[in-house]
Amino acid sequence: MKRIIATALVGLLAAPAFADGDAAKGEKAFRKCKSCHVIVAPDGTAIVKGGKTGPNLYGIIGKPAGSVEGFKYSDSLKAAGEAGLVWDKDNFVAWTKNPKKFLKEHTGDPKAKSKMTFKLRKGAEDIYAYLESVSQ
Repeated sequence: MKRIIATALVGLLAAPAFADGDAAKGEKAFRKCKSCHVIVAPDGTAIVKGGKTGPNLYGIIGKPAGSVEGFKYSDSLKAAGEAGLVWDKDNFVAWTKNPKKFLKEHTGDPKAKSKMTFKLRKGAEDIYAYLESVSQ
């Protein structure tokens, strides 16, 4: 019995901690996102099939906002990325809660616009952890 408990503890301690979120919960929560987004690896492997209204989210963590090749972003999001906005945990969580408000606050432009209209009330940290885990 002690061996089982010790093995379980070692497994838990050895598991990577992704962004203070739970990647398994994030995978489940990503179902809300896949109506607009896909996760497709650079080699073409579809990790999550979904819509193409939003950009491919593979490798988005740590990238400048508005930088996925071939996707037409709002001018506000492109400008924010060019000004240094990078998708880290804090920015991702704030963005998903209210994209338009986030852009207005981040850019200082009261007329800033976002193409993303969905607002994620909870679970953004988990989705961030999931995106981080599948993009490595």
